[in-house]
Amino acid sequence: MIWVDTIVQGILLGGLYALFAAGLSLVFGIMRLVNLAHGDLIVCAAYLILVMVTLLGLSPFVAALVAAPVMFAAGWLLQRYLLNRTLGSDILPPLLVTFGLSIALQNALLETFSADSQRLPTDGISTASVQLGSLNLGVLPLLTFGSAILVILGLNQLFYRTELGRAFRATSDDPVTASLMGIRPGRIFATATAIAMLVVTLGALYLGMRANFDPAIGPARLIYAFEAVIIGGLGSLWGTLAGGIVIGVAQTLGAAINPEWQILAGHLAFLIVLLIWPRGLFPRALD
Repeated sequence: MIWVDTIVQGILLGGLYALFAAGLSLVFGIMRLVNLAHGDLIVCAAYLILVMVTLLGLSPFVAALVAAPVMFAAGWLLQRYLLNRTLGSDILPPLLVTFGLSIALQNALLETFSADSQRLPTDGISTASVQLGSLNLGVLPLLTFGSAILVILGLNQLFYRTELGRAFRATSDDPVTASLMGIRPGRIFATATAIAMLVVTLGALYLGMRANFDPAIGPARLIYAFEAVIIGGLGSLWGTLAGGIVIGVAQTLGAAINPEWQILAGHLAFLIVLLIWPRGLFPRALD
């Protein structure tokens, strides 16, 4: 039963990694943009929520609702006036620009908030639990996993059931032809990044409530997001959730065997999946 509990905890942890990865998968699926600053944007959102909690006395959940439109606008402006200029047949310019953005964000956060680690207040929710048979499941991990499922469902509905989703898919397939049909790829790309920032804000909320964060942890969150996207298969949103679960289960199993193996076990699982399924578990395009 100990191993069953360990696996269940790993599945719930995978929900957090899926939230980190969903925005990255969304942006890559639409514009083939690899955003190396994605992890640092998660940390920025966590600090924005922290500021609102500290200055306005809001609960973290309410602060996240307030921070969401701010991150939405920041994502739209970032893509519209900076990242769109780097898009093209050469993948190197967006990589260099987002790498520079990552460094700039880390240093800005360090100068503003110092290197001290922070954590969002949880008001007891971090210790609350639900008894399911012999399993004792934390309320916060359950909320995280449930949020990940809702995000994936919402993004799939957006892609396949709305006019905006059709514009996303048309622009992803052929931006030139889409522009001839009256679609403005630049605005579509900006909207996609803005929506990704909403997911980033939700991921930042649960990151800050479940663990400490500091200005330097962005790259580590980026690695988890990349691994989840690649394990699941590029362009597959449900695959992203599966990838997060694979990493989460591997980490909890590794930690159960030896606490020093937690992070290593997740990376080894990533390598094993790539050796067996080079294109990921559920490779598909957003079409």
